[in-house]
Amino acid sequence: MTSTPPHQSVRNIGISAHIDAGKTTLSERMLFYTGKIHKMHEVRGHDGSATMDYMELEQEKGITITSAAVTCFWQDTQINLIDTPGHVDFTIEVERALRVLDGAILMIDGVAGVQPQTLTVSRQMQRYGIPRITFLNKLDRLGADPLAIVDSLQAKLGLTPMLLQYPIGAAENFVGVIDLIAMQAHYFAGDAGEQWIQQDIPDDLRAEAEAARDRLLDQLSLFSDLMTEELLDDEWVPPQQIWDTLRQGTLALKFTPVLLGSALKNKGVQPLLDAITRYLPAPRDRGAVMATDVVTHQPISIPPNPDDPVVALAFKLIEDEFGQLTYTRLYAGTLKVGDRLYNSRTQQLTRISRLLRIEVDRRQTVEQAVAGDIIGLIGPDCASGDTLCSPPQKVSLEGMVIPDPVMTLALTPDSHDDIERLEKALHRFVKEDPTLRVATDPESHKLLLSGMGELHLNIYLERIRREYRATVRVGTPAVAYRETITQPATFDYTLEQHAGPTGQYAQVSGHIEPCEGPCQFESRLPQDTLPPPLLAACEAGFQDAVQTGWLKGYPLLGIKVVLEAATQRPTESTPATFRFAAYQGFEQAFASAHPILLEPMMQLEVTTPETYLGTLQSQLMVRRALLLGSEYRDDIAVLQAEVPLAEMFGYSTELRSHSHGMATFSMEFAEYRPLPDTLLSAIP
Repeated sequence: MTSTPPHQSVRNIGISAHIDAGKTTLSERMLFYTGKIHKMHEVRGHDGSATMDYMELEQEKGITITSAAVTCFWQDTQINLIDTPGHVDFTIEVERALRVLDGAILMIDGVAGVQPQTLTVSRQMQRYGIPRITFLNKLDRLGADPLAIVDSLQAKLGLTPMLLQYPIGAAENFVGVIDLIAMQAHYFAGDAGEQWIQQDIPDDLRAEAEAARDRLLDQLSLFSDLMTEELLDDEWVPPQQIWDTLRQGTLALKFTPVLLGSALKNKGVQPLLDAITRYLPAPRDRGAVMATDVVTHQPISIPPNPDDPVVALAFKLIEDEFGQLTYTRLYAGTLKVGDRLYNSRTQQLTRISRLLRIEVDRRQTVEQAVAGDIIGLIGPDCASGDTLCSPPQKVSLEGMVIPDPVMTLALTPDSHDDIERLEKALHRFVKEDPTLRVATDPESHKLLLSGMGELHLNIYLERIRREYRATVRVGTPAVAYRETITQPATFDYTLEQHAGPTGQYAQVSGHIEPCEGPCQFESRLPQDTLPPPLLAACEAGFQDAVQTGWLKGYPLLGIKVVLEAATQRPTESTPATFRFAAYQGFEQAFASAHPILLEPMMQLEVTTPETYLGTLQSQLMVRRALLLGSEYRDDIAVLQAEVPLAEMFGYSTELRSHSHGMATFSMEFAEYRPLPDTLLSAIP
């Protein structure tokens, strides 16, 4: 068993970036230099056995599929590190990691710069108020331009970058960095870069380094009156003062420190570890989190106090031969083996049988956990996003933002045994992954599996085959279309039946109108027009209607229902009659509101040798793509486009064929847009 370090000596951090930016490679170096592992492994293309990519599928495909966690120590600081996927299909892994982390490393490819998924993870960090360090990687590559990328951080991401280092050499001649705070040159020697050598700055770079330091201090002086006075008096600003100012500004989300390196070439990782301990927050620095009292529904503040009752968030589940392991962030209290916790969603007590420090795919028992820890629990029956707390308190923490699926596959098991295996697999996977949905087609009775894209669903299909040995036939992918309206329309519906001893009566009127985002309901009834149960029944009836799909059977989006008038009769009006009347009223208005079908549009980035650009542009035009432009980096072209998801099936094969395997692409959901009328008849 291991003990818990002092609270201020803990850093809960994640690494997030666009796919192929080098996150897993960086994680491997961090584990090596902190002594966690004794030999560095690589992702696909090297030796294919990186520590953090422990799943067989991850090692085969050379991508991170599931976020992995590990604990390591740098000097006197415990670092709980989570390596997250870069592919947009697995964005929920990034979302739930950032939900519980205190700080993050935003990693950027030094050649490609800011890419589509960089924008996505940056928005996720902003959503949860995560302080970050930016690490520009791959500076050993031809075309790397760190200074240009620093400028783009503000233009494209809205960040205020603070460049703390200056590169020594470029491309294959990149050999180290200059620390602009201590004004020393850092080199990394040895077979694995383990020898961190600090020397005087080379004479030919001193003037550039001094100019870069002056720019850094000028920027920092905007956040420090003391530093402003020292600069005006032409005094030397000591490193400790710069570190303190950087920490304060980073925690306040005023700027992001920027560091340089090449993880694959073992350069710049040790200074990054120093920066994690200096600039990123300890759990207590993040302050209190807000929760909701599930009894009174009042907001409540939860400070990170180890002596308070336990409040924890279960954010990730893993099931294996040993049972369910629940990744949990402890926000308050001290948790010990044998404690009982209340699940705010299920309203059940659950016993903690084991506490584990998370070590990727290994487990290390701990005696207790305190506020700020990220640990594994054995015992609780819960789902991702559940709040666990010490009785008698009953609170619920804010959950995660879970995007809706955009693609569906129909699954048909080959045999009765396959049905049982498939059901067992899907029950587990849906519990683990909130973006994965399972339903049954009411007509064909086939199982429908919905997810975030082709890769997302294909990974789960492969896991079904490998881990559960179930054989299933897969139908044609179906796109998650949506229905909406283009203009307002009114409704006035009266349900009046005299059958039975009392009869049935309900009258509702109002209008529907387009709105942004999900469907909404608003009551403009004068007070006391309807008692609460009947008003709630009206809302339930409208909710039934927006789930129906009136045009092609797809869920509705962007519709606001406004209830303006209603009448009742004491003996004939029931919740059931008003629910039915509201449903029928919506149907009455929908047909007159000029309904249309919406299709999911994807933001696409294609990176290709310039030779193939024209061919690939032509192929995308055939797929109804809107070309947004291209930029060039040496002989590499980066093409930006928006394209309907329905047109992108099989694109990876076509891209490889037309570029001789030299082009790559990434894609993420952009928004729903109207489907052209000429294509409406082709939609099932």
